[in-house]
Amino acid sequence: MNITHIGSVLLQPFPWVLVKVTTDDGITGIGEAYHGAGVHQIVVDERLQRPLIGQDPRHVDRLFRDMMRSMSASGFYQGTVMSAISGIEMALWDITGQTLGVPIWQLLGGKFRDTIRLYNDCHAGETETPDGYAAKAKAVEARGFDALKFDIDPLPSRRDRYNRCISNDDIAHYVEVVTAIRESLHPNTDLAIDAHWGYAPVDILKIAYAFEDLNLLWLEDPIPPENVDAMAKVAAATRTPICTGENFYTRFGFRDLIQAQAADIISPDLAKAGGLLEGRRIADLADMYYVPLAPHNICGPVGTVAACHVCAAVPNFLVLEFHHLDNPVWSALLHETPLIHDGQITVPDRPGLGVTVNEDAVRRHAKENLGFFR
Repeated sequence: MNITHIGSVLLQPFPWVLVKVTTDDGITGIGEAYHGAGVHQIVVDERLQRPLIGQDPRHVDRLFRDMMRSMSASGFYQGTVMSAISGIEMALWDITGQTLGVPIWQLLGGKFRDTIRLYNDCHAGETETPDGYAAKAKAVEARGFDALKFDIDPLPSRRDRYNRCISNDDIAHYVEVVTAIRESLHPNTDLAIDAHWGYAPVDILKIAYAFEDLNLLWLEDPIPPENVDAMAKVAAATRTPICTGENFYTRFGFRDLIQAQAADIISPDLAKAGGLLEGRRIADLADMYYVPLAPHNICGPVGTVAACHVCAAVPNFLVLEFHHLDNPVWSALLHETPLIHDGQITVPDRPGLGVTVNEDAVRRHAKENLGFFR
């Protein structure tokens, strides 16, 4: 069996990137790369495809390393290049599982769980008031989700949008909003809060201290990701759990973060951090420090199901992100629908990825086809 073709498609209105790998045996693998400018073009770049065409797709780890080596001049440890590699790597696992007649989770060592718990990213309420946020939280919880996330992005009232500081009025607003959300939910429903890298340690800690009695699932990305020492300072200074990781790439990118114990929970995005086997390696590294895994995920259903295989196969999985509640395009892209029942996805038992893409739906929502449909 050899790889004969690799294609991609960019969808709309949300720019999901799907990857298709075709073999001379007629078996096709599907993957999803993290969206971003030019990712679908990098998937079909000759420099990335050169080490793959004509090769046996079942040598997934070797081909992953060959892709990184071939793109070493283009920053292979991060960014859009690694996103493209991650999407292709998923498709290679899909082919391998289909060839061997087993699901991907079996190839990753078997599974610890049959269903994958999701947390719904709720964004905001109908209004920017505590009551508006609380109403949104209760409505999502009523649909079966027992884990939710809301954002505390910087407000216009900040004194200076460059120094990452926050006004006392904004602190009071965030505390009031998050308290209202927490009090509106069932005690066993988990609540996470995302700060989107917006703050300096000295100011985000004021918020983290105020959240300590709210029993949050976590406070996510409290400061910019590039300074692990500063992140460790924040994590050590508060009882509010700190989560980060969506802007780190491969196990090498996570090594310093985990070894410094700079996060209580890590959130790699498997569609850009290196794919499924690399996600397993990151999880194993975190497990050595008893750190739970809660993957970041804004993928369509292909990348979401792919992440479920890793979440099933690692012991330290906590919860998986889901972003697209009531998005009709998300729901139409697979033949297996609905995927989500009571805030969970059942791990597929069919070979490979275990789901099939609805290519008619993909055609309807394709913005740019680069060999996905030939």
